[in-house]
Amino acid sequence: MVQTIFAKELSLYDLETAFDLQLTEDACFTEWVSDVTVTESEKQALNRIRSNYLNLTRYRFMSEEAVKMVVLSPLLDLAAFYQPPFTIETETSIQISAEDEGIIVKGSIDVLVVQQRLWILVIESKATKFDVMTALPQALAYMLSDGNRKQPRFGLLVNGREFVFVKLIGQDQPQYSLSQAFSILKPEDDLYNVLNLLKYIGGLIR
Repeated sequence: MVQTIFAKELSLYDLETAFDLQLTEDACFTEWVSDVTVTESEKQALNRIRSNYLNLTRYRFMSEEAVKMVVLSPLLDLAAFYQPPFTIETETSIQISAEDEGIIVKGSIDVLVVQQRLWILVIESKATKFDVMTALPQALAYMLSDGNRKQPRFGLLVNGREFVFVKLIGQDQPQYSLSQAFSILKPEDDLYNVLNLLKYIGGLIR
């Protein structure tokens, strides 16, 4: 009998068991950061994104729609993902919930796909329960489902505050690696590195 498991219900253990998936140390993200140059005009735009985020979060938590509009969309534009040869597909949101001090907090993970090689998962962050790694099992599930496993696949987990990149390689025994967590709250260099990595990955998936 075929068992259906929804992406929102998956754990890393489920994926490790079903696909023989392994976490590996890979210095690629560290190396790639230094391979692409962020221009002065791009730095100014990134500083503006950070300033916008810090200003708006003074008033309320940001929904996933606000994160996409204020943080993610400008980043994708700077990385040229809205220009040929790239196309972006939107997927159905995944609902998540967690109990925090006796209160059920609901959120969602919204999925964007670039060229079927880069999966971007945006998390609505309304509680500390929903840190950026909440989306990792779902991201890996989408990446593993891609039929073309000969080429590396990439993921980006975003909650507005933090960014983590994922790389998946291999067919019979897939392996994934993670970047450090980049924070929009840290000095501007962290956001520069996020754009550097997006631009580098864009060059790989063209």
